[in-house]
Amino acid sequence: MTDSADPSSDAGSPPPRWLLKGMTRLHVWLHGLSGGRWFNTLGSDDVCFVAMKGARSGRRLTIPLMYVPHGEGVLLVGSQGGAPKDPVWTHNLIRHPEIEVSHRGRRMALRARLAAAEEKAELWPVCDRHYAPYADYRRRTTRDIPIFVCEPPAP
Repeated sequence: MTDSADPSSDAGSPPPRWLLKGMTRLHVWLHGLSGGRWFNTLGSDDVCFVAMKGARSGRRLTIPLMYVPHGEGVLLVGSQGGAPKDPVWTHNLIRHPEIEVSHRGRRMALRARLAAAEEKAELWPVCDRHYAPYADYRRRTTRDIPIFVCEPPAP
């Protein structure tokens, strides 16, 4: 019998980190191989490709994340499937907030900032509308899943 007070008891567990990492690399590689024509979705949900600078390595990295449009930019959710720890890429955005987001051929130079706790009440419904599993991921974990508000930099 499961304890319903335990957020991880009824929502399953996140996939192993090695699997997520391998799938991410394959997704980016196949998307690039197709010239950006394929692998723009995960199931029926849109994906964007986020280019960033690594916090420790300083290398340019690209990862696919769920596409959540917001104003002139996007929201990026550090859910990692409801894993107990934040995804590594969140540290990259905190250290190097200048990013490039590509979605279906459109490239956007954006600046990421961590959403304040007060903002999240308004942002979660937007995120859930674009990718319904986020609600399950929040139930899987006790951590405060970060949301990054990514907007064009001020002139």
